[in-house]
Formats: sequence, structure tokens, C-alpha cells
Amino acid sequence: MTKVIMHGCNGKMGQTITGLAAADEEIEIVAGVDAFDDGRNAYPVFKSMDLCTVEADVVIDFSNASAVDGLLDYCAEKGLPCVLCTTGLSEEQLEKVKAASAKTAILKSANMSLGINMLLKLLKEAAGVLAPAGFDIEIVEKHHNQKVDAPSGTALALADSINEELRDEYEYVYDRSGRRQKRPKKEIGISAVRGGTIVGDHDVIFAGADEVVTFSHTAYSKAVFGKGAVQAAKFLAGKPAGMYDMSDVIG
Repeated sequence: MTKVIMHGCNGKMGQTITGLAAADEEIEIVAGVDAFDDGRNAYPVFKSMDLCTVEADVVIDFSNASAVDGLLDYCAEKGLPCVLCTTGLSEEQLEKVKAASAKTAILKSANMSLGINMLLKLLKEAAGVLAPAGFDIEIVEKHHNQKVDAPSGTALALADSINEELRDEYEYVYDRSGRRQKRPKKEIGISAVRGGTIVGDHDVIFAGADEVVTFSHTAYSKAVFGKGAVQAAKFLAGKPAGMYDMSDVIG
């Protein structure tokens, strides 16, 4: 049984993971950390990590950037592994993540979905075969109308996975409206669609002469990210200090 502290337990993702853990016999949330608590949880909740008196095997973090510094200090001091899911960290905080990983296991990924991380792995193989054969590469991502950034971090991670396989020789192109020329071979087009309540939809298109190969991933709810975080916590518990990501979880 993996014992977890849920950092950011009363947020949407914290509550999603609380529900997932309650239905999973291999994992238990033994404590939560959140600035606000209304007594909804079956486990004790502390206002900050330094006030937490419950021992655990790993922390799952879905909080906010302002709470990450204290979390990293606590995990580094206690040698407590951490699945770090909070986004929007500063460069200084990212350096602190690296420093903490010298003292404990830290898992951080651009996307916690198991499906997306399997797709990252498959795309490398596809790119290695199809790009040299002349296939053009396009990525189309779709999200809800409240998302403020474009393209999505996941779309960029997909592009990076492909480009890494292609020795980083491909340019990313986000807008062709100002160009009047044929499509260069060594580019990856990335398009963003915003509308409605789309949770997350990513298509990676390899378009060749007379055939098209498309890899697609659709998230129907944010629960997919919670499921990935739960699997990551099971994986990370007991691991030696170092930086990990979801590619380590899926093997």
C-alpha cells in the first residue's frame, strides 16, 4: 500500500485524485495539505507542508506555484519523493526542483496522462520512419475557450519528442498567414483551436504522397491526469533521489 500526502487536496485535481485513490486498493491518501479546508475529506488536512505530522511514502502535488517552494524544501529535508504536477513554475523554481532531486526522487512531466506519454514514445518511432520518407508533420490541438495559452504545453511536448528524433533539425511554425511560399520540408506546423468545453484534443498528422497517418489523443475529463498522477506515485515511492518523468512510469 502506497501512502500519499495530497498537496492541494481541496482543488479540483486534488479532489479528483482523492476519489481515484478511494477506489484503488494499492494507494491511500493519509493526509492533505491545503490553505482552505471545509472538513470534506476523510483524512487530516494541514495548512502547509511544514505543519504536516503524518508520515507517507510520496507526495502528489496539484497546487499552485506559490506553494511549491515550501513543498520542495520539505521533501528535500525529509527525503520524501514528490510527483510534481503544478505548472507555471519560474526559472528559479525549476532550478530548485533540480536541486531537490539531488536529495529525493522528483517526478515532473509536461502532461500526466498515460495516453499522452505513450503517444510521445510512439511518435519517435513514427518520425524516424516517416520523416525521411518525405512525410510532412502537422499538429492540431483543441482546448476549451477559457484556456489562455496557445499552443498547449502538450502540443509543444509532442513536437519536441518528434524533433528530438529528427536531431532538432525542424522549425516550428505557428502561423502561415504572412507567408506566400510552398511548405518547406523541415517544419512542424502547430495549430491551436479554442472553443466550448473541450478538455484536450491532440492530432499529430504525418502527410505523405497519397497517404496520411494520424495519431490522436482525446481527453474527455481531467480525470486522465489524476490517473496518471496516481500511477506515478505508485512508481516513485521508494525510488532513489533523482529526476524522473512519465516515460519512466510507462517503461
